[in-house]
Amino acid sequence: MTGAEAVLRALRAMGVERVFASPGSDWAPLWEALAGPHAPEDIPQYVSVRHEETAVAMASGYAKATGKLPAVVLHTTVGTLHAAMALRIAKHERVPMVVMAGESIGFSEPPSQKVGRQWLRLLTDLGGPARLAEPSVKWSFGLNSSGLLPQTVQRACQLAAAAPRGPVFVSVPIEYLMETVAAPLPPAPALPSPAAADPAALERLARLLSQARRPLIITEEAGRDPAAVRALVALAEKLGAPLAESWQPYYVNFPRDHPLYAGVAVEEMQALVEEADFVLLAECVMPWHPPSALPKAGTRVAALGEDPLRSNLPYWGVRADMVVPGELRTTLEALTARIGNRGQTPSSRTPPAIQGRGLTPISEGMNNAWLAQELNSVLPGDAIVVNETITHRLELNRRLTRLAPGGFYEASFGGLGMGLSLALGVKHAQPRRPVIVTIGDGAIHYNPVVACFGASQELELPITVVLFDNAGYLSQKNDVVNHYPQGWAVRSGRFAGTAITPRPEYAKLAEAYGGYGEKVTSPREVAAALQRGMEQAQKRLALIHMVLA
Repeated sequence: MTGAEAVLRALRAMGVERVFASPGSDWAPLWEALAGPHAPEDIPQYVSVRHEETAVAMASGYAKATGKLPAVVLHTTVGTLHAAMALRIAKHERVPMVVMAGESIGFSEPPSQKVGRQWLRLLTDLGGPARLAEPSVKWSFGLNSSGLLPQTVQRACQLAAAAPRGPVFVSVPIEYLMETVAAPLPPAPALPSPAAADPAALERLARLLSQARRPLIITEEAGRDPAAVRALVALAEKLGAPLAESWQPYYVNFPRDHPLYAGVAVEEMQALVEEADFVLLAECVMPWHPPSALPKAGTRVAALGEDPLRSNLPYWGVRADMVVPGELRTTLEALTARIGNRGQTPSSRTPPAIQGRGLTPISEGMNNAWLAQELNSVLPGDAIVVNETITHRLELNRRLTRLAPGGFYEASFGGLGMGLSLALGVKHAQPRRPVIVTIGDGAIHYNPVVACFGASQELELPITVVLFDNAGYLSQKNDVVNHYPQGWAVRSGRFAGTAITPRPEYAKLAEAYGGYGEKVTSPREVAAALQRGMEQAQKRLALIHMVLA
C-alpha cells in the first residue's frame, strides 16, 4: 500500500465519503491509487472540479446539506492561496472539512523519489502550504514524517469535527505519497461527540426565561440543522416569545408563516429589543449594530451556540449576562424540557412590534421586490435556494416565504465568489431537489464561472442561475452616497468603478456549456421565464438573466 492509498483508506475509515479536488501535479500518486482495484466502501468518491475555490465551496455546500465530513485536495502552495478565501469563510461558518495540499521536500536529490523540476523552480515557498493556509483554518500542519501519515489524517478528521468545527489543513509531501507503507493502518479512532451545554447553566437559564415577562429570541444560523429549527419552534411556543432574524440570516431558521415569526429585523430590531426584558441569542453573530447600542439597562441577554463568543472575531461587543456554549439543538431541547407550561398561547404574547406585520405592497416592475415575489410564487415545495446577492438580499430573505428548513443557504461572507460552487455542492448532496442560485451581476464576476459551469456539465449537476443585473456594484455606490450625501460624486453623478458596462450577454455563458440561457426585460415575463429555467434545469444548466430597471 502506498502513502496515497493509505490517505484514501484512512479518510474513508473516518467516515469521509467525498473528496473534492482541483487537479495538480502533486496528486499523481493519488490518481494512481484511485485507478487501482477497490471495493466500493474502501475509499471515498473522488469529485474533480476545475478550480480550487470551487472545490472548497462545493465541499462546504455538501457538508451543510448532509452534515457529513468532506475532504479536499489542492495544488500545493498556489492552489492553497487560490482557496484561501473559501477556507476563511468555512472557518467563520464553522464548516468542518479536511483539506490537503502537496509539496516536495526532496526536490529529486538522491535518495528521494524523482519529481518534476517545477517543484523547486515554481511551486515552493518557505514554510510550504501549511504556513500559507494557517490564517484561514483552525489547525494547520506540515507533515514531517511518513510514518505518521495515516495517524495525521485521522487526527485531522477528529479536529475538524471538534467544537468549534471548521476546516483543518495538512500539507503532505509528494515523496510520502509515493512511499510504500510498511505497517498496517491503525484502527480508526472515534470522532468527537457534539459539545453539550453545562446542566447547571441550563437550569439557571431556564429559570430566568420562565421568569421573563417579554422574552425575545434572535438568530442567524439556527437553521444549519433543520432539527434545531423544530427545537427552536418548541421553545418559542413554550415561552410565547417572538423570534427575529437579524441582518444576515444564513438558513431558514424559523417557519415564515408562524405567528411568532418577527421577520428579518433590521430597522425593526431596536423596537423589538426595547420591548423585551430578556433576549436569547441562538447562534447569532451580530444581533444589532453597533453591538453596544442595545439592549436597555435591566434587559438580560443570554448567548447560545457552538462558539457563542465568536472566537474568530477580533471584537464582538454584545453584553451577555449568560454565555452557554454547546450544540444548539440539544441545548434548546434541554431548555424546553426544563421550562414549565406558562399557560400562554403564542398569539396572546405577540408583541406590538410584530402584530399586523406584513410585507409592503409592491408594484409591477423589474425591481428586487417583484423578482423575489415572482420567484417565490413558482418555487417547488422541495426547492433549495442559494443566495449570493447583496443589495437584493433583504427582499429575497423577506419574500421567499415558502422555503422549508434546509431550503436556503447564504453564500456571501465578506468575500464574493462562492455562490455557484456552493450550489453545486448542495446539488451534489441533494441531486433530486431543484437548486436555484440567486446572484448579482457584481457577484458573478468574482465566481470562477467557467469552472463552475464546466463542473455542472461534466458532473451532471444542473442548477438554475437567476442573475439580478443592475449593471453595476450598487452596494459600493450606496457606500459613497451614505458617507458623502452632499459630496462630489453625488453632485456630479460620477461614481468611480461602480458600473459594469457594456452589459454582457450572460445567457450565452450557459449556452457555451450546453445549458439554457434567457434574458428577461419585462416584469410580466419573469414568472414564465423562471418556470422555463427550472424545467430546463431538470436536465441541464439554466441561466435566467433578469435586467433590472
